[in-house]
Parts: sequence; structure tokens; C-alpha cells
Amino acid sequence: MTDRVRTRFAPSPTGYMHIGNLRTALYAYLFAKANDGDFLLRIEDTDQKRYVADAVDFINRTLAAAHITANEGPDIGGQYGPYIQSQRLDIYKKYAEELVEKGLAYRCFCCDASEERHQEEQEGKSFGGYNRACRDLPQETIDQYLKEGKPYVIRQKMPLTGETSFNDVVHGHISFQNETLEDQVILKQDGMPTYNFANVIDDHLMHISHVIRGTEFITSTPKHVLLYQFFGWNPPTFIHLPPVMGKNEDGSVSKLSKRHGATGFSQLVDMGYLPEAITNYVALLGWSPKSEQEIFTMDELIAKFSLDGLSKSPAVFDYNKLDWVNAEYFKAMSDADFAAGAKPFAEDLANALGDAKWTYLASLLRTRVSRYNEIPAQTGFFQALPDYDADLFNNKRNKVNPAKAAEILPVVMDIINTVEEWTPEGIDDKLQPGVADSGIKMGTFMWPARIALSGQKVTPGGVTELLYILGREESVKRLQAGLEKAKAAAE
Repeated sequence: MTDRVRTRFAPSPTGYMHIGNLRTALYAYLFAKANDGDFLLRIEDTDQKRYVADAVDFINRTLAAAHITANEGPDIGGQYGPYIQSQRLDIYKKYAEELVEKGLAYRCFCCDASEERHQEEQEGKSFGGYNRACRDLPQETIDQYLKEGKPYVIRQKMPLTGETSFNDVVHGHISFQNETLEDQVILKQDGMPTYNFANVIDDHLMHISHVIRGTEFITSTPKHVLLYQFFGWNPPTFIHLPPVMGKNEDGSVSKLSKRHGATGFSQLVDMGYLPEAITNYVALLGWSPKSEQEIFTMDELIAKFSLDGLSKSPAVFDYNKLDWVNAEYFKAMSDADFAAGAKPFAEDLANALGDAKWTYLASLLRTRVSRYNEIPAQTGFFQALPDYDADLFNNKRNKVNPAKAAEILPVVMDIINTVEEWTPEGIDDKLQPGVADSGIKMGTFMWPARIALSGQKVTPGGVTELLYILGREESVKRLQAGLEKAKAAAE
């Protein structure tokens, strides 16, 4: 084993990248980079029944978006490849047969496909209960079965007494009684290895120094430790991360799942979260930088990351906190960059306004939204004035009602008719002195104008901004319609 820090992310291509996967990849990447080491990507695709055709591309796109870059991997290469398990079957067969020759594994002829499938489903979750019927078959029986071509799997021969222990960076010393360990399948009938076998072979041959994964694999780790012992290899350092939890409606928490909302990286991006913000937030789910800092660049995360900052307590995924982190990233963006990122979420409006007005509107939205998908709700009135109730003209604080609105709106229209240059500055140059000349308080004057222009109480920007974005013709049309609505309500 090399002294160099080498970590890996080894996903199964069976679906999308959920938050737990992303955190595992991120921590492995950060730890490697913080120690000038190597981070590997390995695809563990031996469970062909659950294989999803485009999952590998999905994994690659997610890692790229999160700025997690491997030193070695399927599309990068490296001296320890191939980095796809289905391309390493001869390697697994060689080592499985070696264990059989040493008497540390055996051929099992009583395992059918359904039992193999059961073990696949249970790997990393709990122990099975195979009765070891083939563990001590006479050699002549084995030879006869082989001669007949009877299918078999290869099982690891677990010790029946004693205990197997290992040290975990997060959880400390952990021991298991060997009598609780099933003689697990390590090579299936079709020649495919099981996860519990292949990951040990690959981690050793790829010189992985630190294995970072979820706590669900703690119960499988004694099986892995025994395999290292059987081969005479030094095991890596184990770091088992506690689960990421979600908040339930009743206030309790349970393991993060779809019922809690979006749990996949791509789903969160589709909701309008920035990849950098997601990565930043996920880094804090179970790791403390031991400071008050919460917003990090990737370089800052690498510089600060250490294993002693990991928590053994489950982390709770808080969408409100993610909103806050994302909003902080928005605030740090330029108006142009925010406008470009926001455009796919309001493309019809952006195209209708044109680049200049869209960028101007985006500048108003940038500090008002927590994620891009909030934009349509705040801007829909620009495309179509909602059928609002005249009751919106009522505002006790500003002493406005429909009758007062009917007095003010004609004044507003008179003022904007004098605007020569339809820009925010040009509009404001006429609007501000016009309000002063009217003798009406600013808040009282602007309230009915805002309602008539937008049909809602809260808008991105004030009256000047609304007038500019809507344009002269549409603004006059809406103000006139508002005047008619106010008059009708005041009668």
C-alpha cells in the first residue's frame, strides 16, 4: 500500500445521484486534494439487473457540474484500470479461485439465482442466513458436480468463532462476532463478483488508502476486513459517514428520501439552485470547518477540510438553509451572469423584453429570490396583468382606497406623458418632481400605481422600474384599466 492518500468514489450506475452520493464523492475528493493525493472514479456495475443505460453519463455530468474532478477513471485512464468493474471479471475470478485453493472460500452448488438476487439486495444492509450446506462437501462430490457442469457460486468461508474488529475514523473501534457473518457469495454463477468482494479487490489493486462511504456499509466491513486478512493485505482506513436525514411533517426526522422533496443533485439544479451552492451546502452536512464561515469556494473547502471535522451524528437536510446559501451566491453574482442563469426559467418573458430590459429586471430579482424557479411567480404579471380585485387599492398605512386611487391615477398618467426618454432615469426625472408638485405623499402616490401596473401588492422594483420594463404603451393601458376599476369600486 502506498503512503500517498488515494480515495475513490465508486457509484453503481443504477439511478440518479442523490445527496448522499454527492456528499460521499465530495468528501473523498476534498480529503484527497487537501492532502495532495489522488481521487479516483470507479464504476461498480456488477449488478447488471439494476443497470441504467445512461447512469454513467449522468454521474459524469453531475461530478463535472459539482466541480469534482477525478485524477483517474473510466474516461481519464490511469495505471490501475480498467475502472469499470464489468471489464475486470478475469481479475475477480483469479482472486476468488485463489481463496478456494487456500481453503478460505468454497464452491456452493445449492445457490440459485433467486438467492443470489436476495444477497444483492441485502448487501450493505443486513446479514443473511445461508445454512453452509456446501461448506464441507467432499472433494469427490465437488469433482463430480464440476464434471456434470452443475452451476455454482463461490462463497467466502467465514470463521465460526472469535470476532472481527476494525477502527473507523468517525465511529471508533467496532467489533462483530464472526458467528453472525454469513458465508457470503463473492462470485456469482454468471462470473460477476458481488460488491462485497469486488470493492476489496479493486481498493487494494488501486492502492486506495482511505475508504469513505455511508454507515450502511458498516455491517459489511467485517467481511471486507476478513478478505484483506485472507489475502495478507493491509486494509485501508475506513470512514463511515452518518446518513443525511430529512424533516418529516410531524417534526421528526428520517433518512432523506423523495417524500422530503428533491433529493437528487440534478433535481435541485432543475429547481434553480446553483451547482456551486449545492456543493457548498452539502459539504456542511456532517462536516464542520471549525469556524463561523459558511460560504466557501472549492479551493477554500479543500484548504479547510479534515477528517477530524466529521460528525458521527446524522445531518438534517434543510431546504431553507440551502435557500439561504443559494441566495448568498446570487448576491455575489454579476447582473449579467444572473440574467443568463435565470433566463431558462423565464425564457418567454426574457425574449419578449429583450436583453437590456431582461438584464435590468434580473438585477432587481437577484437579491429577491433564493432560487431561479421562484422567478416566474414574481414576474408573471409582466406578460399578463392578473384579474385583480379593486380591494387591492386599499392600504391603511398609506391611507389609500379605491376613491383615492381614482384621484391619483390620472395624475400618474399625466406625469408619464411628459417623459421624453423612456429609461429609468428619464422616468424618474419626471416622476419625482411630479409627485412633489402634487402635494401627495410618496407612499400614497405610488401605491395605486403599483397595483394598477402589476395587479399585486409586492413587485420586484418600484413604480419607476415597472414603468420602464412594461414600456409606455402597456403602462398607460394598465393605468387606464386600473382607473376604471378604482372608479367602479368607489361608486
